[in-house]
Amino acid sequence: MGDRAPVGRRDALRNRRLLTDTAREVFAEQGLDAPLDEIARRAGVGNATLYRHFPTRAALVDEVFRDALTETTAAGERARTAEDAWTGLTQYLRTVFAGLAADRGTNDLMTTNLAGVTSLEAIHAHNRETVDALLRRGREQGTIRPDLTTEDLLFALAALGRAVPALTAAAPDAWLRPLTLLLDGLRAGPATPPLPEPALTPGQLGDVLLNLGAHRRR
Repeated sequence: MGDRAPVGRRDALRNRRLLTDTAREVFAEQGLDAPLDEIARRAGVGNATLYRHFPTRAALVDEVFRDALTETTAAGERARTAEDAWTGLTQYLRTVFAGLAADRGTNDLMTTNLAGVTSLEAIHAHNRETVDALLRRGREQGTIRPDLTTEDLLFALAALGRAVPALTAAAPDAWLRPLTLLLDGLRAGPATPPLPEPALTPGQLGDVLLNLGAHRRR
């Protein structure tokens, strides 16, 4: 009996679990911009309880998604070990986009920036490392156009990713066609014209992703 948590502590833990579970559902349906009032209402708690546990939207998002993108990370690790970089890249991106199509919250997380979310920073960094490694090896193997930068591809993926919810509303696998067209544009070829200069810098790409999806502050 003496090892049991006090009632107040148990209630606080229960409310925190309720809020994170409910937020996961609401974010999946509506994206990371979903009203926090709606999350509190569905969880059956007051707004004050939500803000006591999660004073900012970023804190709630971080809690919800901290362990939710393990498959994306695992797919990136598998892709990096592929002997053929082109195969590794295409398989990885199809896995990523399948996740974007299944969950609006994951889509927002992968295709925009939200300051203060540690899990977001970690998955963006891992995704960038994966794409960078595969593009570098693909250029060495002669399968990927030599003037393509990591920023070029990350921007194109984010822009297409933002359209995935609308595409899946039209047809579940409608995202496959534009993704295939995008991938086809990455291939090296003797008649491929050079890309216009300049390419985005890493800092410019970060600014673009930050502005690509506007999020409420709270």
